Amino acid sequence: MVDSGVSEAWTTLKVLDWTAGRFERAGQDSARLDAQILLAHVLKCPRMALYTSFDKPLAQAELAAYRQLIQRRLDGEPVAYLTGQQEFWSLPFAVDARVLIPRPDTETLVQVALELGDALLAKDDDGIRALGVVEVATGSGAVTVALAHERPEWTFVATDLSAEALTVAKRNSESNGVAERVTFREGHLLDPLSGASGVRLLVSNLPYISEADMKDLSADVLHEPHGALCGGPSGTELIAEMVEGLDAVLAPGGWVALEHGFDQGEAVRAIASEAGFAEVQTRSDLAGRARVTFFRKANDVP
Repeated sequence: MVDSGVSEAWTTLKVLDWTAGRFERAGQDSARLDAQILLAHVLKCPRMALYTSFDKPLAQAELAAYRQLIQRRLDGEPVAYLTGQQEFWSLPFAVDARVLIPRPDTETLVQVALELGDALLAKDDDGIRALGVVEVATGSGAVTVALAHERPEWTFVATDLSAEALTVAKRNSESNGVAERVTFREGHLLDPLSGASGVRLLVSNLPYISEADMKDLSADVLHEPHGALCGGPSGTELIAEMVEGLDAVLAPGGWVALEHGFDQGEAVRAIASEAGFAEVQTRSDLAGRARVTFFRKANDVP
């Protein structure tokens, strides 16, 4: 969209075609989808409306705002940061550079947690469907909010090392109507759970990218917080550090579910087994890649 001095109407369709072509030439994945999402954001309309009003000329202010977003996208900023929103578990989440962008892979962690929680409650004889769940390294709060949305009887403690991330997570719990059932705590790994000893279900998506792999990440991902991505030299150091302290906070028979890299299933299973945990298993995501390893405290189930 270069100003040529010639008065020419930039219609919705013309702008989309030009932008998609520009993104494609820059090697952007999902070029047309990105163009649609950004234009719909500028025009404050659903993506479908772009094609029902394809011949509508854009105002100069709209073109100017869109140009800015195009340039920022070409500079590598993720679309979710440009729009300030990302869908996860069919729920809307506010995201910005303070938090990792929720990804579809992590929905596997939500599904595993729901199954584990339901199984725990099925063993209870009192018929009470309440369950307290802990999420370590909550980031945007996506996992906790998704679980709270699915299980209105459950309560949650969500922790993160970053106070800025917790600000975003709190906002997402409020906007999705679950804030009254979530307590947020700041601190490193299990430190915010000091004194706790009866956790029945703990979930976490800790940073798990190795230092070597960090160098090969795309420009999009490198815009996300380094501390939410890198898990140490091999990528599993933070996982191992947390697993070492889990026995002290878990109730007898308590379950843990951890997301990890597609090539880290064997390593995470070994970490859990060597720490004395039982029923260590790994679940694959929808693409068939090892994604979540879960295990329970090796005691009699209450």
